[in-house]
Amino acid sequence: MKKAERARLVSKILNKQYPETPIPLDHDSVYTLLIAVLLSAQCTDKRVNEVTPSLFKLASTPEKMSKISQDKVYKIIKPCGLGPKKSNAIVELSKILVNKFAGIVPNDINKLEKLPGVGHKTASVVISQGFGVPAFPVDTHIHRLSQRWGLTNGKNVKQTEKDLKFLFPIEDWNKLHLQIIYWGREFCKARECYGTKCKICKTCFPKRNKPFMHKRP
Repeated sequence: MKKAERARLVSKILNKQYPETPIPLDHDSVYTLLIAVLLSAQCTDKRVNEVTPSLFKLASTPEKMSKISQDKVYKIIKPCGLGPKKSNAIVELSKILVNKFAGIVPNDINKLEKLPGVGHKTASVVISQGFGVPAFPVDTHIHRLSQRWGLTNGKNVKQTEKDLKFLFPIEDWNKLHLQIIYWGREFCKARECYGTKCKICKTCFPKRNKPFMHKRP
């Protein structure tokens, strides 16, 4: 089976399982989405959603957040991990948004990537989920599943993103990113499926009977 065939099978199964793709991080603006995505690095969405109500009650706009001390932000977001780094990034990017962008989050991935604490993956999530601009954010989880499903031979997330963008229609990117995340959490978990048990793994590789060996990013 060729990659293109596997890609079509993956899309068919995911569309049937997840016709709707709600954003898993609670937010009420592009700015609060940006902050939530930043906090989600090396942290679960569930934990982020437990923390952000208190943070956004304190400040939910760049203008307000830029005036809050890093220490106050740190005390709230500490459960998300990497507290010092994330709290500094939140305050500093808020100041930049106020001073350079009139308090508005830019819908330009290059400008987003220059903000403190915002890498390519975070910027991709914000423009895709916040602005509806086609993007294919790839984290270690999507990288792992894409390998299991034979959609990429990439040794890193950058190559995997390139391969997925080539295989799938641009109009499907934003939805697929979320669908793959949902499927991984529900059916193709790192320590349960091993590339041999879930429907997608078995459909793409019906003869595979040994745990799949991943290439680490």
